[in-house]
Amino acid sequence: MVDDFVPRPGGGCIIPRRRLTQSNTATLVTPMTDDPHPQPGPDLLADLGVGVSLPFLDELYQRFRIDPAAVDASWRPLLERMQRLEPPPAAPGAATNGRPPLGANGRGAPAPLGAFAGATPATGPRLDRVYAIINAYRARGHLEARLDPLEQKPVPPHPDLDPAHYGFTAADLDALVTLAPPVTLYGVEGAVPLREIIARLRETYCRSIGVQMMHISDPTRRAWLEERMEPSLNRPSLERAAQLRILDKLGAAEAFERFIHTRWVGAKRFGLDGAETLIPLVDQVLECAGGHGVDEAVIGMAHRGRLNVLANIIGKSAGEIFTEFEDIDPESTLGGGDVKYHLGYSADHVTAGGHRIHLSLAFNPSHLEAVDPVVIGRVRAKQSRRNDTAKARVLGVLIHGDAAFAGQGLVPETLQLSQLPGYRTGGTVHVVVNNQIGFTTNPTDSRSTWYCTDVARMLECPIFHVNGEDAEAVAHVTRLAMEYRREFACDVVIDMLCFRRYGHNESDEPSFTQPLLYRKIEQHPAMRLIYGRQLVERGVLTQAEVDRMLPDRLGAYEAEYARAKSAQARPVVSSGVGVWRGYQGGPEAAVPDVDTGVPRERLQAITQALSTVPPGFHPHPKIARLMGERAAQGRGERPVEWNLGELLAFGSLMWDGTVVRLSGQDVRRGTFSSRHAVLTDVESGGEYCALKHLHPGQGRFRLFDSPLSEAGVLGFEFGYSLDYPDSLVIWEAQFGDFVNGAQVILDQFVSSSEDKWRRISGLTMFLPHGYEGQGPEHSSARFERFLQLAAEDNIQVCQPTTAAQLFHLLRRQVLRPWRKPLIVLTPKSLLRGAKAASPLAAFEGGRFERLVVDDGGDAARIERVLFCTGKVCYDLLDERNKRAAADVAVVRVEQLYPLRDDDLAAVLARFPKVRSITWVQDEPENMGGLQFMLPYLWRAFGKPARTAARVASASPATGSAKAHAIEQRRLLDAAFAQD
Repeated sequence: MVDDFVPRPGGGCIIPRRRLTQSNTATLVTPMTDDPHPQPGPDLLADLGVGVSLPFLDELYQRFRIDPAAVDASWRPLLERMQRLEPPPAAPGAATNGRPPLGANGRGAPAPLGAFAGATPATGPRLDRVYAIINAYRARGHLEARLDPLEQKPVPPHPDLDPAHYGFTAADLDALVTLAPPVTLYGVEGAVPLREIIARLRETYCRSIGVQMMHISDPTRRAWLEERMEPSLNRPSLERAAQLRILDKLGAAEAFERFIHTRWVGAKRFGLDGAETLIPLVDQVLECAGGHGVDEAVIGMAHRGRLNVLANIIGKSAGEIFTEFEDIDPESTLGGGDVKYHLGYSADHVTAGGHRIHLSLAFNPSHLEAVDPVVIGRVRAKQSRRNDTAKARVLGVLIHGDAAFAGQGLVPETLQLSQLPGYRTGGTVHVVVNNQIGFTTNPTDSRSTWYCTDVARMLECPIFHVNGEDAEAVAHVTRLAMEYRREFACDVVIDMLCFRRYGHNESDEPSFTQPLLYRKIEQHPAMRLIYGRQLVERGVLTQAEVDRMLPDRLGAYEAEYARAKSAQARPVVSSGVGVWRGYQGGPEAAVPDVDTGVPRERLQAITQALSTVPPGFHPHPKIARLMGERAAQGRGERPVEWNLGELLAFGSLMWDGTVVRLSGQDVRRGTFSSRHAVLTDVESGGEYCALKHLHPGQGRFRLFDSPLSEAGVLGFEFGYSLDYPDSLVIWEAQFGDFVNGAQVILDQFVSSSEDKWRRISGLTMFLPHGYEGQGPEHSSARFERFLQLAAEDNIQVCQPTTAAQLFHLLRRQVLRPWRKPLIVLTPKSLLRGAKAASPLAAFEGGRFERLVVDDGGDAARIERVLFCTGKVCYDLLDERNKRAAADVAVVRVEQLYPLRDDDLAAVLARFPKVRSITWVQDEPENMGGLQFMLPYLWRAFGKPARTAARVASASPATGSAKAHAIEQRRLLDAAFAQD
């Protein structure tokens, strides 16, 4: 291995002469890439050696020499050029520098490639080998980059970067090389020593910046990066103002942490100490974004550095943060609120160039990466509101920790969304604050990959690793990443290696588990001092100017602290502003119901559109029959079935301008082959969506089949709902139990965001639910979990049993100004047939009914009332008819939460002779609504209710259809048993 580069007279660097080992003089037969199986093809020759195997090219050339017609015509221009450049045969016995001639035996590169190398092709460095080492540095140079500011371990040499690996001798390093296409090194022209080529490569790829880009299959994108990194040797050219801005941001970051550390000793703040360069990094992101015309940015991050970002990037006053440390007015947050390092904030930011960007730092729970899809959903919603089809005016920025980026499954789920039509946002900027440790866990125990960012390679996006102590290198890769994002509209990743000065939090003792590491950290200077010293050495500033920065900032914080100490109340979080003006949360009782009926002529116009296709469109024969049935339902000739009721709700809202967004697995057709909102031409494969063609000026219909993701997609839709309150945003699970995979989003956002952060949402969730003998996984949506989360009117849990009820429920979700997440337990077998169908008249007037009573027409005879929810109501009605049990009423609880005691009492007041009430459910007694409903029923009736349910079980349902039938028979017998 050659020594490290040394300064070269006149600038640049060279590699010193050193005796190279001769242990490896084997011919390189395959160029270095991250792909072990490169596929040849003429379209990749612009990056020769990356996409094409040199032995393959040699074989192709030999075949061409024998018979040009035997080679595909697309290869012939290159092969003819190679033939023209082929040197004359060497004289017998000619010297070959101790190496076998290449290209003659099929083991090396094509002989004509040697003609590009130097003035004496027979003895100078072979160009195929030169390109191989250039390619090796592009692919592997990051493995020798000096990325760790603590220099915990020596950087091991990599054999692919050793000239001896390619058979180069010391004499070869001094030989002149003339590069010619397709072999290029940007910034190198004319004849240069091989030693200088390698030195330039080391400067570019092995200094403070390591770049992973060879996993990007598009040669145009790789060339774009190479062209911007190699001429400058990956060094920025910063003006004095930019240098001073970096130092100022470093000073601001350090002063903020130091002040809190001394005023509130031991208080948790998850400080940025050791990673202060994050502040100039994010500042540079915003500076670039302003130059690119970005008007809004949504930022998501976990705890570490959040308070610093709030103060020094977002613009939250330090005094307001200090007030939170003082924890004044605790009575105002009893049972609610959140810790200060979870809170978000919004404000306007003005760049150095005068461009105004509205910033939103998203609220975030302790589930570190749970905010990722929420942020991306918010970005997409803001772009939709702006009609930003280019995805250029709103930016998403996600700041991750290294352990979480590698370990949390929501990271790849979110990355997977980045280029999908329903979810892409023009590229997210991912910044990894790489502390090189988890809570107390070393990287060797927390991931199986070399880098914490390796999961991001799935996107084929560039990954920039940078030493966080080299502030100018950080600025350089940030600019480069932002330019790449704008050029290619894709995600970029910046992995900033740094350290954690005080452990996981300030009350922790990190030396318990990493004593050697923290001994080194104790001696390590602050980033401000390191960069300040560099500027002093360059003559940019004096040492006195650098020293004055910190006291000036600390003095300003003292004044803010004095105001915080005298505060009597916590700052109020703004709500009901911007797009949320006119909407409210709080209790449901404070919001009046609204009429949700639609005139018959409007319903018929929508149905006509749904049952018509454009001329020349060929629907599937079964779909054609379905369209005929829907037309008959729209004319009132037969009851309206569930899926038409749903589409009528969508269409009637869109008719008046509402945007409807529905996403999930297979939502366009519907899991149960019933929705068919998008039709496919059986002859051409073309698609048609009737709801997009109701009338000019209608609201847009956004319908997207999603990846097989629950947490990621549900988080995205929740985020979308946060910035689009006037739309109907729906996520549908393929089966209701699939929501199990998104529990963190339910717990941390859907159910609690209003209580913790005063953020309300109108997200709707469709969860298919019903006991029909389909096994434990496809019976229950586990809605008992939602009922356990229900409090303070935070969510709505509903199980409508008719098409009209669904219609009115969905319209109510939009037409009321009340915004709460709506969980809808939807049916499966009831999607078709008469049981859940409703007459057309039921859609013309009325509203959603929380309780539906069937007393057989004679309330005076009722002695027993069976309360239930969902599909079992039809089983109970059928059984009542079979038994001729005229004294039994069946009451469907269509809205399980919020549930009002006076509504239940009013129902029971209809029956003067009632002597017993029973809660009946399909689910086992430890699941479903039983435990939730019993206290309500007791209060309404004055004594305990009977219960009829499957026996308590560890699993939601049996896997046997016959066993299911037996259980269902027993359930009905129990429901109708006499006292």
